[in-house]
Amino acid sequence: MLSGDRLVASAQEDMAKGQAERLMPLIAEVLASGGAAPGALDAIGVGIGPGNFTGVRIAVAAARGLALALGIPAVGVSRLEALAFGLPRPLAVVEDARRGEVYVQAFDAAGADAPLLLARADLPQVLTTPRVTGSGAALAADTVPGLDILPAAMPLAEAIARIAAGRWQDANLPRPAPLYLRAADATPSRDRGPAILPC
Repeated sequence: MLSGDRLVASAQEDMAKGQAERLMPLIAEVLASGGAAPGALDAIGVGIGPGNFTGVRIAVAAARGLALALGIPAVGVSRLEALAFGLPRPLAVVEDARRGEVYVQAFDAAGADAPLLLARADLPQVLTTPRVTGSGAALAADTVPGLDILPAAMPLAEAIARIAAGRWQDANLPRPAPLYLRAADATPSRDRGPAILPC
């Protein structure tokens, strides 16, 4: 949580499941440790992925619901953009997407390219920047010689908060939506839904 430009409270918990049950108590704990009530917030920043489908959906839905209830904007920030925040440009963020794939996004002084989902084997052909950050950076260093591997400038949640703090007053701010670069593993049920009868 930011107060002006100062980080006053933060928390991080890595979890494979249970996000829905834990999220709201965690938000309450962060607010309490920062000495703030929900009504004191100007905006809510939320990570929109790419990442775990369920976790991203839960986070975005919670942020949008809280923002609506409090009458404040919610600002979506991609994980790749947050990892690039505060680092010198040009820069490529490379994140492990599992299944032999990586998420890649290039950033320069003018902005950012569209994020991509690539096979790991294709990474050397697309990486032209000398600086790389992200969890896939070790892979990039192995396959593309001469790279300067950079750690993230700050924790992910802080970067999301700082990016959101710079955007929340934009009148044309879109509502946060999950950033999916890969199709969902789950498929819609083949069962027909219940018949809806007119009143």
